[in-house]
Amino acid sequence: MKKILLTGASGYIGANLLNEIKDDYQIIAASRSTKNKENEQHVEWKKVDLFSIKDVEEAMEGIDTAIYLVHSMQPSAKLTQASFVDMDAILADNFGRAAKKQGVKHIIFMSGIMPHEKSEDLSDHLRSRLECEKILGSYGVPVSTLRAGLIIGPKGSSFPILKKLTERLPALVLPKWAYSKTAPVALKDVVKGLAALIERRPEKNESIDIFNDVTDYKGMFKATAKVMGKKLPMMDLPIIPVSITKPIVSLITEEPKELVYPLLDSLVHDMVPSKENYVEGITNAPTPLDESIKTAIEEDKEDKKKSKKSKSIGQALKKSDVKSVQRITIPSSWSIDQTANYYMNWLSRIGMSFINTAIDGDTLSISLPIFKDPILILQKNKDYSDDDRVLFMIKGGKFSKAVKEGEERRARLEFRRILDTNECIIAIHEYEPTLPWFIYKLTQARIHLIVMTLFGWETKILEKTLDSTYLVDKGKKTKEA
Repeated sequence: MKKILLTGASGYIGANLLNEIKDDYQIIAASRSTKNKENEQHVEWKKVDLFSIKDVEEAMEGIDTAIYLVHSMQPSAKLTQASFVDMDAILADNFGRAAKKQGVKHIIFMSGIMPHEKSEDLSDHLRSRLECEKILGSYGVPVSTLRAGLIIGPKGSSFPILKKLTERLPALVLPKWAYSKTAPVALKDVVKGLAALIERRPEKNESIDIFNDVTDYKGMFKATAKVMGKKLPMMDLPIIPVSITKPIVSLITEEPKELVYPLLDSLVHDMVPSKENYVEGITNAPTPLDESIKTAIEEDKEDKKKSKKSKSIGQALKKSDVKSVQRITIPSSWSIDQTANYYMNWLSRIGMSFINTAIDGDTLSISLPIFKDPILILQKNKDYSDDDRVLFMIKGGKFSKAVKEGEERRARLEFRRILDTNECIIAIHEYEPTLPWFIYKLTQARIHLIVMTLFGWETKILEKTLDSTYLVDKGKKTKEA
């Protein structure tokens, strides 16, 4: 029996896919928290933090096909200093790296239909989905990407927001984005499409669109109101910018801005399927729009009767941890190891006599003159460092919370190249400060952001000066030759 890794197994799409395929495959169901999860005949639940490549590699042992249904649009730590774009890049990179190392034969990725525009013109949300697709496909394991537009189901993101607006507003004032094209598809058709991909054996990366019909968001509002049996007067007001509608939609729907804002930014694009991404039996989803909406609304009513509001990951894990992620531009000639070394020396230089760094082999100590002992002690992890990634484990120090006896110390600092570019992500994971939380947020956390911003400015300047000097020198040598 084929062995499948299903990440996001406790999520909206993942839980439905698990029910669809659990009788046909041996499944490792991966989730950040496995509380209240029970193993079944062909299903083994495994606690996996996808930000930890070690966790991902262990979960992928013996896996034939790995399914990636992960999106980090909401915070995963008590304090998150990061954009979802950068967090998604780390998750996808860990997944691709681990799949290559463990000999996984096939990756399946759930993404969105891409507008026919240049990637730099896309919204952050769509650009992130496209970047993740590229990252996953950059490690030599064939990736099948299922691209869907607006998925119609009782949970998730886009349709519940649209449904709440239809329910709660007596009338709609339609901004320009209401006429953007979208390709709605029923949740059950998406699940069957993902299940069908498991048996595919592509030799190279492939993208497959899935949809039932193409309409605009005004058409979606009309169709939803019709199924609800509600009269919903509409008035066009195309001069309303997206920036004004974002806080209004978040307020009316009671959905967090971390979810609403990126989604609304994407509505300015027409998301229409491409002919080159058509695969018979997958692309042509059979469920009509009205039936999809009716089913989603009925299932939502049933879910509300049964379920209680779930806690966030941070609440569930009860940790006072920090995740801080910044993306910087570095000179093209720099390796990631050189970037890490430059950062450590730069800390001492910018801190003058207030911040001191000392390097002893693979151990780095950061000190302040007011303390006898280092505030942080980091040790390079050679097992998980390579040309495109350098990992330091935070081993201790006055500002790092000690772990309980028998527990693994997981706090870490990493430097990572994104694809084959001169962009580097610097990230702190699972760091628990010793300072009282409110003092930490007002002092150390803010200082860290300032320091990272300054470092990013300096490397950006160096990227322009060093790279231009390199190109000039290279040109001179070519002429002389």
